[in-house]
Amino acid sequence: MAPPSPVRAVLFDRDDTIAFTDPGVYRDAALWGQATFGLDPHTFGAALHEQWQRRALSWWHLRTPADEDAFWQDYGVELANQLNLNAAQTQALMNRWPYEAYMKPVPNPREVLHHLRNQGLRVGVLSNTLPSIDRTLKFVGLDDLVDAAVATCTVGVHKPEPGAYLHAAQQLGVPPREILFVDDKQENVDAARAVGMHATLIDLRGTHPEAIHDLQEVLALVDALNAHGTVDV
Repeated sequence: MAPPSPVRAVLFDRDDTIAFTDPGVYRDAALWGQATFGLDPHTFGAALHEQWQRRALSWWHLRTPADEDAFWQDYGVELANQLNLNAAQTQALMNRWPYEAYMKPVPNPREVLHHLRNQGLRVGVLSNTLPSIDRTLKFVGLDDLVDAAVATCTVGVHKPEPGAYLHAAQQLGVPPREILFVDDKQENVDAARAVGMHATLIDLRGTHPEAIHDLQEVLALVDALNAHGTVDV
């Protein structure tokens, strides 16, 4: 039997793994809308939330930054119509509160990614998201610690499709069997294992008994995999 392969890269999901959408930002945006446009903050905040809910699954076909720019232009126009904003106000809104402005890093991601890089591992991000993944990682302060960031929109296949994982592995320059994948959805974890990756479920809310509950636990998993070749993940 061939010896187990070492872990040479860790591939992370983005949302609810290394970053999250902060509901409190909607409150901040609503107060900004009140101060800037004189709009009722409850009406403004509700419109922001409802618009995202309407369009949250309408971006899967986007492939390029130009596609995404057009998407957000249409998005802004629709939102402006709800709030009776003029063109200049709409532009000000979209400039001040772009997609990434609603994101924040989870606890300790820089420490974890920096430690992995110091160990000589490559770090990747694979997310079912729009083409602007580099911009979102920069906003949460992690872009300089990521070797390969893959937005599935740009590939045309999304997790849990095998092609998404294989593309990310190719971008990392590491075979799947030498990658640990971390995601907050079980179906994505299962799919990663099916293509030969090590994989673990993360649940930052601490409710899933078989998941890791802190990003720092990834470091111990990497150590265990490299020491023993197998570990319950």
